[in-house]
Amino acid sequence: MKITQNSDEPIYKQIASQFKEEIMNGKIAEGEYLPSIRGLARDLKISVITTMKAYEQLTEEGLVSAVQGKGYIVNPQDREMVREQHLRLLEQHLQNAMESAKLAGVSREELIKMINVLYEIN
Repeated sequence: MKITQNSDEPIYKQIASQFKEEIMNGKIAEGEYLPSIRGLARDLKISVITTMKAYEQLTEEGLVSAVQGKGYIVNPQDREMVREQHLRLLEQHLQNAMESAKLAGVSREELIKMINVLYEIN
């Protein structure tokens, strides 16, 4: 897990975003426990309160549940909901790409060609 201290995004959101991505991509499977709050805080050299806030955000989003005395466990994920979340994230990235393309003077056709080439490569 990577934390950027001088980022505009608060540390707890950085942590939550990274866990969310790992859960949605299946890197952390349903039924798996997240690292303990204290352990993660120690590893990242941040406060326990910051870590707890990240875990609370994941709980509010329904990605994890608190299990008393055991920690936070990944909930089963609704595949359609996960797909919708991926689509929202994709839209956000495409919006950023379009804004960058406009600033660079890239035409719509050039942008589409770039996307097609990148899609074929991956």
